[in-house]
Amino acid sequence: MSKLRFTISMSLDGYVAGPDQSEENPLGVGGEGLHEWAFVTAAFNEMHGRSGGEVNESSAVIESRIENIGATLMGRNMFGGGPGPWGDDPWTGWWGDEPPFRMPVFVLTHHAREPLEMRGGTTFHFVTDGIEAALTQAREAAGGQDVALGGGADVARQYLSARLVDEVEISLVPLLLGSGASLFDGVGDLRLEQVRAVEAPGVTHLKYRVAR
Repeated sequence: MSKLRFTISMSLDGYVAGPDQSEENPLGVGGEGLHEWAFVTAAFNEMHGRSGGEVNESSAVIESRIENIGATLMGRNMFGGGPGPWGDDPWTGWWGDEPPFRMPVFVLTHHAREPLEMRGGTTFHFVTDGIEAALTQAREAAGGQDVALGGGADVARQYLSARLVDEVEISLVPLLLGSGASLFDGVGDLRLEQVRAVEAPGVTHLKYRVAR
């Protein structure tokens, strides 16, 4: 069976977004600092259709995250658009007309919506019947490849608590946010076996296998 691989950036005090998240400030106060290590790399820019950037120890890590990935899962907060029904002019995501995923993306939500086909090969599917149903659909769409799990923290905690995640990769940033979206709050007793550690400018990439 294909793996469910979860990757995220996290502060030293365990937060994956800062406090006071909003549509205007989706990563919360100070949250953008969690991703500065990626913004400067050529690999990140290439994924988002831009040129330029550095090649450093993070480059291979970023590239490895999309290897053998056939579908992506995310929560409503990561997709954005605010809570509640989608309305007459529904939100189409943070990523413009051509999102960087280029694969099927399954969005966990309480509000049904028709699939949203975007340029470049990304189609967003909106799943209302829970995390296991979303994972089943993603695995079918991935066609034997692995499934990537994005944020936000709430959806990640649900999959971690249900012990459905196979690999966890945390980009640990030397930043203290003090409060915000805590990644492991309520997850319980989770045993991880370290697979890899990569030290890079402004970040340490830690990869774990979830012990069964």
